[in-house]
Amino acid sequence: MLNIVAAVLATSLVGVAALWIGANLSTAEKRLLYRPKRLYASGDPDFRRALGILLGPPLVSGNRITTLINGDRIFPPMLAAIRAARTSVTFETFVFRDQIGCEFCEALAAAAQRGVSVCILLDWMGSRGMDANLLEATRKAGCNLQLYHPPTWFHLGRLNNRTHRKVLIVDGAIGFTGGVGMGNEWLGDAQDEAHWRESHYQVEGPVVAQMQAVFIDNWIKATGRVLHGPQFFPATHANAGDMDAQMFGSSPVGGSESMHLMILLALTAAQKSIDIENAYFVPDKLTTDALAVAARRGVRVRIVVPGKYTDARVGRWAAHALYGDLLDAGVELYEYQPTMIHCKVLVVDGIWTSVGSANFDDRSFRLNDEANLNVFSSELAAEQIRYIEADILSSKRMVPRRWARRSSTRRIYESLALLVRSQL
Repeated sequence: MLNIVAAVLATSLVGVAALWIGANLSTAEKRLLYRPKRLYASGDPDFRRALGILLGPPLVSGNRITTLINGDRIFPPMLAAIRAARTSVTFETFVFRDQIGCEFCEALAAAAQRGVSVCILLDWMGSRGMDANLLEATRKAGCNLQLYHPPTWFHLGRLNNRTHRKVLIVDGAIGFTGGVGMGNEWLGDAQDEAHWRESHYQVEGPVVAQMQAVFIDNWIKATGRVLHGPQFFPATHANAGDMDAQMFGSSPVGGSESMHLMILLALTAAQKSIDIENAYFVPDKLTTDALAVAARRGVRVRIVVPGKYTDARVGRWAAHALYGDLLDAGVELYEYQPTMIHCKVLVVDGIWTSVGSANFDDRSFRLNDEANLNVFSSELAAEQIRYIEADILSSKRMVPRRWARRSSTRRIYESLALLVRSQL
């Protein structure tokens, strides 16, 4: 009898484990099965309308976006904005640890102690390396600090859904977004392999309200409470510049295909050029086909990805397995050599730029909560292209002959890596 009970228990445990693994390895239902038809170019009004209608928030004018390159120029204005906050700070990020995490905790705690409403949303997985005592001290200082999707037995299916968004909004008037994480590798100026190359962005103007709405979307999921009122949404936003912009979020529980759709619409609308810098470039078939088709119709496609310095070696193997079709179509692929490149930048035709948290992989398209800022501005686009071209000078180009010389062992690694591409 005891043997029968033990067998039943063992079978039940195996079943529960299988269900748990299945729930966390599954992706959102794949709704995009075909590439969008090419109905307009990037400069056409219809492209702007499509972005607003299909992705959610409309484009708003009167914005200024300032590019911040590497930690030495990224963190000081973010910390300065927090230290100058008068009414509110909302902050959401994935990686949060190390020395720079401590500095942000101190600045956020000081803001709360002088009466500023401080709401912090940290991804549970990305912030595991942070001192729990320091996080608790930040709470005791008056910050409302929440963890996104901590593990609980009744929500096992959401464990694989992380917030990868990176937004900081101060007084509802100034925002920051891009690729930066709160870790020591982002400090410095990309001077060696221990310090990463990164791009982040300071945002002013009406689009900051959309950034705030993206934050509140996940704040509601984490707390069940909505943030509103003039301290989060000031009544007026004076025009800060001449850039048209849009901030939108994507999530498996609402708009899981928004990021994927945005990428495909932009690649399909390209007429002259597509410039990409991305830390985790493992595109799905639709995206690979869209890039190849663009290159074959005469669009210059340049892609900069990490080289030997990467924190995702399996992802790099999977990416290499996909290079063949891109190289055959004439896509230019460059691997950055000095250090890990963590940028997430897409520029189309020198007039439209998308920056934010999203990578070119299934995890960003279907598993993570992401947020990107889309901007129509030839000035901003030209600036990003200058940075990309400077990075190309420090990169090694992947050419068909070099790609074809990969060893048999390397090809096996690539094939195995493709088996788990949905999790990369």
